[in-house]
Amino acid sequence: MLTRLSIRNIVLIEALDLEFRGGLGVLTGETGAGKSILLDALGLVLGDRAETALVRAGEDKASVTASFVFPALPAGIAETLDDAGIEIEPGEPLLIRRQVKADGGSKAFVNDQSASVALLRALAPALVELHGQHDDRGLVNPRGHRELLDRYAGTDLAALAAAWRDWAKAEAQLAEARAEVEQAKADEDLLTAHLAELDALTPEVGEEERLAAQRIDLQKGERLSGELEELRHIWEGSDSPLASLRVAARKLDRIAEEHPLLAEALAALDRAVIEAGEAEETLERAAEALVHDPAALEAAETRLFDLRALARKHRCEVDELPALMEEMRRKLAAIEGGEAELGALERAATEARAAYLAAADAAHEARAKAAARLDKAVAAELAPLKLDAARFRTAITGLPEDKWGALGRDAVEFLIATNPGADFAPLAKIASGGELSRFILALKVALAEKGGAATIIFDEIDRGVGGAVASAIGERLARLASDEGQLLAVTHSPQVAARGGQHYLIAKASSGTVTKTSVVLLGAEGRQEEIARMLSGAEVTPEARAQADRLLEGV
Repeated sequence: MLTRLSIRNIVLIEALDLEFRGGLGVLTGETGAGKSILLDALGLVLGDRAETALVRAGEDKASVTASFVFPALPAGIAETLDDAGIEIEPGEPLLIRRQVKADGGSKAFVNDQSASVALLRALAPALVELHGQHDDRGLVNPRGHRELLDRYAGTDLAALAAAWRDWAKAEAQLAEARAEVEQAKADEDLLTAHLAELDALTPEVGEEERLAAQRIDLQKGERLSGELEELRHIWEGSDSPLASLRVAARKLDRIAEEHPLLAEALAALDRAVIEAGEAEETLERAAEALVHDPAALEAAETRLFDLRALARKHRCEVDELPALMEEMRRKLAAIEGGEAELGALERAATEARAAYLAAADAAHEARAKAAARLDKAVAAELAPLKLDAARFRTAITGLPEDKWGALGRDAVEFLIATNPGADFAPLAKIASGGELSRFILALKVALAEKGGAATIIFDEIDRGVGGAVASAIGERLARLASDEGQLLAVTHSPQVAARGGQHYLIAKASSGTVTKTSVVLLGAEGRQEEIARMLSGAEVTPEARAQADRLLEGV
């Protein structure tokens, strides 16, 4: 609830610090004293437009600071602050400050951290609910009527939202699968042609490197074939070096025993024969590896070039072609199995839709039953508020499917008819501002136990009424206020003022050319005098004081 309001240099207010408690607080004063200035100042911390005309004449800036305290921080406020990166400790007050410069522009702060005006507007609905003569927010705005009815009905919105999310997810998966199948079908002919082209080559991983090495060897064989042929002639035949070495070794073997040096020479000659033999074998293998085969070279080059051309066509490496083939096969298989998968997804989406419709129907039924109770409860409040001929109705209408969502398929709006035989119309379209305020009070009383903003403000709800009606308004305002909540009423009615647990007097005084507005919290004697003034006018009479005492004693 609102615990403190500090105002500096706002219109006629130079400096003002007000403290508030829970329950019903009333603000009174003569017409023109400046009650609207307080509401304008509070509006600044709630995100209203910062008008430079609000800055007190002769000052360069104005400021308003509001302090709110909660037994436990409401979830909506906590989430909004968390999204904005603003931390608040448990039990810590929420401080909102707004500065307005005389030359234009404004700044906002939440717990001394810079904040946007949009953040103030996001916080406002959970902080203060203002109902005035020209109110176009709160209960008047039909956008909040469904939420109010759901709160009153205790609608299971969590189950409804979960069913909506499940249906939306199922529909998204189905749409994605359909798009994939449609795209695959569009690509089917091209995929088939590409796969046939790849199948004709059947590329293998590592094949490019192997073919490139083979091509190099075949090209070398072409270049070295003459030299290798000459070497073969040298090593072959009876007069070849190796044959001569073998002949020499045989002859030396016959006489090697005759002298140690001959034995050494034989051993060396044997090694030479062995190594020469190895050299011959190696040359033969080299000749085989470097054989000049024009057909094999052409085949290797043709396949290598074909593979590389295909890789360029598909913008990949040659070694990636086998994986590309498998991917194409999977896509073609997906086209064949896509219809079966679509069928399963369609069934899942149908089941999810049915579950959502069931949850939406349950929410509709809860709303319909609650609407009947609410209409009856509001009707019971209308006669005491001098709205005997008026009628109230909670209209629940179905939304087109493209407007369905996590909150169901219903649109909710509070309608009224102020005269017998008149058609029902939205709250905002009734003729009288006083009637509007009393309708809102009746609705708030009916909804009182179902939550709302921490602080509720009624601005001149008693305009144009008096006597028993004013007493009924005061009684209902007191009933609506509670120790856990807070209600402030700007009033001209002594019957309403007498109900207040706190009574603030707003007064305007002039000194020369300077006019100032002040606000004071009245004690018991001050309350009696102010209520007596409200009863009698400019001159307070003993009879008015006596009547004021009776009003105060009667509450």
